[in-house]
Amino acid sequence: MDAQKYTCLKLELPIDGSKPELVFVKGTWSPTRFDLSITNGLEAWTCHATEEEVQERASQWDQTVSDYVDLAERYLGFQQLGSVYGFADAGNGCRRLSWTFNKNGTKLEWRWKCQPSPDSKKITAEVLDFLMDANIRLSEEVVWKTQSFDRLKAEAEKCLAQSEKVTSEKLEFESEIYGKFVQVLNSKKARLRELRDQLSKQATPRQQQEEEEESTDKTDTFDEGSDDETGKNEVSSSKDVPVATARGRKRKV
Repeated sequence: MDAQKYTCLKLELPIDGSKPELVFVKGTWSPTRFDLSITNGLEAWTCHATEEEVQERASQWDQTVSDYVDLAERYLGFQQLGSVYGFADAGNGCRRLSWTFNKNGTKLEWRWKCQPSPDSKKITAEVLDFLMDANIRLSEEVVWKTQSFDRLKAEAEKCLAQSEKVTSEKLEFESEIYGKFVQVLNSKKARLRELRDQLSKQATPRQQQEEEEESTDKTDTFDEGSDDETGKNEVSSSKDVPVATARGRKRKV
């Protein structure tokens, strides 16, 4: 058996130019047919759209049966903005329910004749029962959703508090780590300065020693040059001596 769907539409309709009449339209929807129960609280009317009637209406509008039923459910399940609803007298206690809609820029109107119910109290009671049950279901759903919202809100606040705590701990950890890093970096810098000072102190005596060695080398070179000149003088003197001797000998003979 195909599942049925139920709707109930509240309409305020002008009746013969008088004060708008409040009516409730309860729909029972099947894939190929539907039933309507309408009440104003005092009187009631019914419309039983058979499969043959729905198929005939759908063919007149070049629609499939399912499309026709879906469109009727859309307009009789929820009041559509821009649609003009009517519930006019059709004679012999009957009423004609109508509604308009636009299709491809053309305003169309659907009408269904509703027969007076032989038991208006029963129809009215059924509509009121449906509305009460729907109200209870909606109230339960509202309560359930409210509770779910409260739980989600509490969990969100808890997550937010945990996030703030983690963020705070993260900042404290980073601050502590950065502080230690700065201390280590400063100590390394100080150590590097000490090593640099030590190297500079060690380099100064070496430079002094090299300078002394260079100075000594220059002095030795000067002395050697003096010795050479002395040697040359001695040689020249020795050369002069034999000459004098030779001359002396000759004279002696």
